[in-house]
Amino acid sequence: MAGHSKWANIQHRKGRQDAARSKLFSKLSKEITVAAKMGDPDPEKNPRLRLAVKEAKSQSVPKDVIDRAIKKSVAGDGDEYEEIRYEGYGPGGVAVIVEAMTDNRNRTASTVRSTFSKNGGNLGETGSVGFMFERKGEITYPASAGDEDSIMEAAIEAGAEDVESDEELHVIYTADTDLNEVSSALEAALGESEHTKLVWKPTTTTELDLEGAQKLMRLIEVLEDDDDVQRVTANMEISDEVAAQL
Repeated sequence: MAGHSKWANIQHRKGRQDAARSKLFSKLSKEITVAAKMGDPDPEKNPRLRLAVKEAKSQSVPKDVIDRAIKKSVAGDGDEYEEIRYEGYGPGGVAVIVEAMTDNRNRTASTVRSTFSKNGGNLGETGSVGFMFERKGEITYPASAGDEDSIMEAAIEAGAEDVESDEELHVIYTADTDLNEVSSALEAALGESEHTKLVWKPTTTTELDLEGAQKLMRLIEVLEDDDDVQRVTANMEISDEVAAQL
């Protein structure tokens, strides 16, 4: 899964860009509010909220922003959001999953469909590409957290399923239902992770050349720019040469 790991690296660096920080904060705040509304407003008693808060902190969201997002749910303020998953194919036949939170299903569906069609893709029915992914927990540590063997040992002891390491990152995968437990065990052994979240992990990938990768990334960037879209996942595989050019 080297291609997926490389794609994760690209996404990781992209997420650090200051230009997208305000929009990122907004989306993370929305996730916190929704998670708190769906369960207990105490992160220690609400696994989904705990993950949302942890991811927000990893992206340097200020504590007062996190607290306001939780209080908004308690006060019943703000819009009622609905979670929707869209599935389709991007340029080169790459499978794409779009996760959204919206207060207007028709608006979001229209925007996502239009974005796919204008950027060389095709929005399909729910389930049309989902079988090419598995729902997993993903925990990311920098390479400085330890060598590959020590990270693998810690991950196994914590109950993780798999580890992918390269020169920049250690990406640890868990069963989706085990993410909180494994992440807590890893924190005790390795310290705070960079990211802890639920992801759609590809079980099969589609390789793209430079032109195809550029087109796909354009589609993903336009999708991610929409306020209703929380995250986008694609099963793109790219060579090291293409990654360098990107």
